Amino acid sequence: ILSLLFSLPPSTAKVGKTSLIMSLVSEEFPNVVPYRAEEITIPADVTPERIPTHISDLVEHSSMETILPIMNRHSEIETCVECSAKNLKNISELFYYAQKAVLHPTGPLYCPDKKDMKPLCVKALTRIFKVSDLDNDGILNDNELNFFQRTCFNTPLESQALEDVKNVVRKNLSDGVCDNGLTLQGFLFLHTLFIQRGRHETTWTVLRRFGYDDDLELNQDYLFPPLKVPPDCTTELNHNAYLFLQSVFDKHDKDRDCALSPEEMRDLFDVFPYMPWGPDVNNTVCTNDQGWITYQGYLSQWTLTTYLDVQRCLEYLGYLGYSIIAEQESQAAGITVTRDKKIDLQKKQTQRSVFRCNVFGDIGSGKSGFLQAFLGRNLMCQKTIREEHRSYYAISTTYVYGQEKYLLLHEVFPDFDYLSDADLACDIVCLVYDVSNPYSFEYCTKVFKQYFMDSKIPCMMIAAKSDLPEIKQIYGCSPLEFCRRHKMPPPQSFTCNTAAAPSRDIYTKLTTMLGRIWHHARLRCMCTCNRCTFCLCQNFLNSELLQTVRAKLYAVVLIRHVSQADLKSSTFWLKASVGATVFAVLGFAMYRVLLKPR
Repeated sequence: ILSLLFSLPPSTAKVGKTSLIMSLVSEEFPNVVPYRAEEITIPADVTPERIPTHISDLVEHSSMETILPIMNRHSEIETCVECSAKNLKNISELFYYAQKAVLHPTGPLYCPDKKDMKPLCVKALTRIFKVSDLDNDGILNDNELNFFQRTCFNTPLESQALEDVKNVVRKNLSDGVCDNGLTLQGFLFLHTLFIQRGRHETTWTVLRRFGYDDDLELNQDYLFPPLKVPPDCTTELNHNAYLFLQSVFDKHDKDRDCALSPEEMRDLFDVFPYMPWGPDVNNTVCTNDQGWITYQGYLSQWTLTTYLDVQRCLEYLGYLGYSIIAEQESQAAGITVTRDKKIDLQKKQTQRSVFRCNVFGDIGSGKSGFLQAFLGRNLMCQKTIREEHRSYYAISTTYVYGQEKYLLLHEVFPDFDYLSDADLACDIVCLVYDVSNPYSFEYCTKVFKQYFMDSKIPCMMIAAKSDLPEIKQIYGCSPLEFCRRHKMPPPQSFTCNTAAAPSRDIYTKLTTMLGRIWHHARLRCMCTCNRCTFCLCQNFLNSELLQTVRAKLYAVVLIRHVSQADLKSSTFWLKASVGATVFAVLGFAMYRVLLKPR
């Protein structure tokens, strides 16, 4: 609701303020004008902008010499309307322009002295152009322009109207149209033209649709939509969010090498107000031989951000325009909040796709090497990492009972006196000790006894630096005996001092052990769209109908008593063959039916 305060300097009285208000309401000139009009609310259907307006007629009166010199001196005065309450002249126009000055101000957008848009406006429109440029070719083609038009104004442009717009740009700007598409310069020129012709509401509509407030800053409600995350629940990207991020990667991977070069990375994050990923990210996810983040590493980093700091993930998705491009209500639509882990354990089923392993160990025990080896880096590669670029996280994909999941390794700082809840919250624990240091194992035993001995979190002992001579640990029992007493797997030998990439066997063992937490619970596929061929086939294989048919076949063929005579009978084997053939044909036909529309 707009509030319009009618007041002038104290020296002018009887200039017609109250008459204007009364004439607007009654649509006729009042013969008797009160000293001050009562507070009036104008309904939305009376005004062109359909905004309810509240009017306070102030007592203070003043006079105005002449308006034009003042307008010339003060560029922030947007409109002067000559009006008459007695003659009913420009009454509605007066209030229309008053509303327009509040709802669609010119000041933040345009500088009259320079006759050009202000830098903040140019910056905002440049981001909008880059977000709308879906193929990142530097121009908005007809499809992109139509999508932009539907997004902002809920209606597509007719082909002739589209050509008319481009022709206007061609006539006024030599580089405004390229390959029959609108360039950034042409896009900015159009909005300058809108503003100069008094249609700045068009530019404001675009800006607000893309999340900008009156100060041309991205609105906090746009960047941080509400998302409730209950305790003991985690946050993950859903299928639609992964598809969007894949399209963003493809959009900027110009050389199609499945990795982002530093230049491509800067181009991707050019729509951000700052660079969100620092050098430590290259030591958190998988990279290629040149140290560039790969496609897998790119998705892994997004998965890590979502898991550790979902609000930051919402912010990042907002900068990329997720809700607009994916046509969702907000970025929160791209986030899945998993259910409580205790419920998963009770039901022996989980839909989670990210599992966290906290890595404990004394200083110099080999924790960092364990994390970097997970990313395929041997000791020689690790020595090139600068201390200030070091990461305490490593994330990549692995397999749990044949299904691809994300495993997140977190190196916990070896401060035994203080371990936060975040240090203890995990799905599995790795206790790393140095086989060449006789005092290294004792730290692992203290951590285990104090924090994990009575918990249900599985633990694995890692005998790191196994390429070095093993020295007896100064402790009451050997590491092997300690593991036996506490029903842990035996210590697993590990070294990253290899010629090639370190073996991933130990991480496979880790995830296999992780899978046993669920007591062979069904771990669902990371894709939960229920639309792709894989999901449809998986749903079919898990359907009650197929389970019933399988059970009956099992009962007939395997469970029922088969005599020696039956085994020698050709009729028995003929029936078994026909049954197996029919089952196979039906299964293949169903697969083809599901595959065809995909």
